[in-house]
Amino acid sequence: MQGSILQILGIYILTCMIWGSTWLAIKIGLESIPPIISAGYRFTLASILILGVISIKKIKIQTDVTAIKLYLSMAFFSFIFPYGLIYWAEQFVPSGLTAILYAVYPFSIAMFSFLMIPSEKIEINKIIGIIISFTGLYVIFSESFTGNLDNYILGLIAVFISAIMQSSIAVSIKKYGHHLHPLAMNFYPMLIAGIVLLAYGFIIEGQLKIRYDYKAFFSVFYLALFGSLITFTSYYWLIKRVNIIIVSLITFITPIIALFLGWFFYKEELSMHQLAGCLLVLMGLLAAIFGNIGKALKKKT
Repeated sequence: MQGSILQILGIYILTCMIWGSTWLAIKIGLESIPPIISAGYRFTLASILILGVISIKKIKIQTDVTAIKLYLSMAFFSFIFPYGLIYWAEQFVPSGLTAILYAVYPFSIAMFSFLMIPSEKIEINKIIGIIISFTGLYVIFSESFTGNLDNYILGLIAVFISAIMQSSIAVSIKKYGHHLHPLAMNFYPMLIAGIVLLAYGFIIEGQLKIRYDYKAFFSVFYLALFGSLITFTSYYWLIKRVNIIIVSLITFITPIIALFLGWFFYKEELSMHQLAGCLLVLMGLLAAIFGNIGKALKKKT
């Protein structure tokens, strides 16, 4: 495991905190800009910021055959299709139900890891941790489920497909992208995603009202810098150093961060039922991570 435990833990927590806050930033931005166009602006600006940083730091962008294949796969299956599907689905599916269904991500990561990276061990404590955390997430959002799920079926399928696509790419990066710089590897995928989403967005959303006000600028800039450049770079940095199943558990933490931010900024209700679910998620995370920390400490000694 490269990098100290404290460094890894710090970046892990930072990634959770920022990604958890992106839901609030998206909510603010959608008051001014339609979703697909907003996502297009986000990734286009993020790619420009990444280009600026790697130019200043003189970081090389790898252009070998494997790298190009990964860039194209990331562009379409980490950004364009998944974000397009999620943004589309959230028009129909309650956010709580979206969070529950997207939590299939760690299970999918475990499956793809088993198939593609046999050396990436899937210990029993990780599986137990995933199940406990998934249960906690269900408890948190179960009260928000209303109506007939048949009304959401297409949206549910979209969210499920999104999670599967993104998990397959994450495992592919773990297996084939060890030589890629975690910052530079985002440039081409985000640039392609930004251009495609903007073009598609203006075709299907161009007739909608767009307000370029302070909310729009704040949302796009925050999501580009913090929600894209910093988080995806951190996420891929973690993937190269930590068991990918442990990294995937970030999916369980970000809805909780979003929940507390909604309570703090929008005065949304936070019930004991939800707090109990948060406790379950925390217990699941401890169960999944405890074994790895114990092994790392034994190696140190």
